[in-house]
Amino acid sequence: MDGATLRDYATEAIRYWEPRRLFYNLLLVVVVAMTFWLNLPSSRAAITIDSILWLFLLAVVANVAYCAAYIVDVFVQSSAFRPQWHQLRWLLYALGSAFAAVLTRYISMMLFAAVGAGSR
Repeated sequence: MDGATLRDYATEAIRYWEPRRLFYNLLLVVVVAMTFWLNLPSSRAAITIDSILWLFLLAVVANVAYCAAYIVDVFVQSSAFRPQWHQLRWLLYALGSAFAAVLTRYISMMLFAAVGAGSR
C-alpha cells in the first residue's frame, strides 16, 4: 500500500470531479434548451410554474446522481488499480455525462413535446 488514507482518496476525488461538475451541468442545460428550441412554438405552452419546479427537481437529482462517481472513484483509488484508474477515469465522466444527457433529452422531450402533440 502507498499509505494513503480514505481522506486522501476523498480529497483527490473532490479535486478531480468538482471542476467537471460545471461542464456536466452545462451539457444538461444545452440538451434541455435544444429540446425546447426544436419543439417551438408549441413548447412555450409547457413553461409553467410546475414545469419549472420539475426542471429544478430534475437538476437536483442529476447532481445527486453525479455524486455516484465518488463511490466508484474512491473505491478504485483504494485498490491496486489506482495508477491505471488515474489515466482512465475520464471514461467514467464521459459515459456518465452521455447517459445523463440521454436521460435529460428523453425527459425534456416528454415535458416539451407532449404539449406539442396535444395541440395538433
